Amino acid sequence: MQPTPLISQLAAQIIDHIRTQDAAPGARLVERALAEHFRVSRSPIRKALQLLEQSGYLRVIEPGGGYAVLKTGADLAAMPRPDLTDEDEAAYLRIAEDRLGGRFPSKITESRLARDYGLTRAQLVRVLRRISSEGWVERLPGHGWAFLPVLNSMQAYRDSYRFRLVIEPAAILEPTFVLNRALVQERRDEQQNLIDGAIRDVSNAMLFELNSRLHETIIECSHNPFFIDGLKRIDRLLRLMEYDRSLDRAYSARRVREHIQIADLLLAGEREEAALAMTRHLSTISVDKAVLRPMPGRRPGRTEAPAT
Repeated sequence: MQPTPLISQLAAQIIDHIRTQDAAPGARLVERALAEHFRVSRSPIRKALQLLEQSGYLRVIEPGGGYAVLKTGADLAAMPRPDLTDEDEAAYLRIAEDRLGGRFPSKITESRLARDYGLTRAQLVRVLRRISSEGWVERLPGHGWAFLPVLNSMQAYRDSYRFRLVIEPAAILEPTFVLNRALVQERRDEQQNLIDGAIRDVSNAMLFELNSRLHETIIECSHNPFFIDGLKRIDRLLRLMEYDRSLDRAYSARRVREHIQIADLLLAGEREEAALAMTRHLSTISVDKAVLRPMPGRRPGRTEAPAT
């Protein structure tokens, strides 16, 4: 039986989590901790772990059950992330735009979502699973859903970048910073692939994912849980505004080159220079976005926003 989109997505996220933690073969995966980390129930986590065991990424621990890492580092091939159908994607973007524009309440029922957006039950389940996995909605007891706070003002948007400007360069200089060379190199290669031509073809969602992935990989090398959690929370809040914009790919390419420069400095052991480069990168982004970004809730015309 084919795994559902949620299970496939969770499996891919667990692989990324193993890479980020640089877990050694034999490291045990705790179902409850993974459920809390990905903000889902234990049932889909259990199914995702079973899928990874069947795919040869994990092994079952005997006796007592549970799973342990079987492969790490370069042996962990990236699992494909499920895409929504065109109709699902359109519904997802309409919901995102209406949420940003404050056009429906923070709490809403599935029946109203299905009615307002003309969705079948199967479509609604797929869209809500994606939104839930991205961290901007959560299920309420019963049949309702609660939409979590998002950045829906220009001031909040600027404040988020001021916060990043404080924590990301500082994380690089943390005494506990240990470079995950293999993972940073992998992220650098992803950015190089964008420059080599992929940036013209990837979706807004994928471009945001690739860029935020690099920033999160770097900050995770600090091993400071407050820095790490802070950036991931900001990324969850930023995601909606990034998805709903037409990104100027020439401008985005310039930002991607800055990512490559930061990664190269880290790989060369130049942490202080990398921290300075990160400061320059985030400083100019925050200014540019304040100037270029249309206010939430408005359909953008030709105004375009740079990528992170």
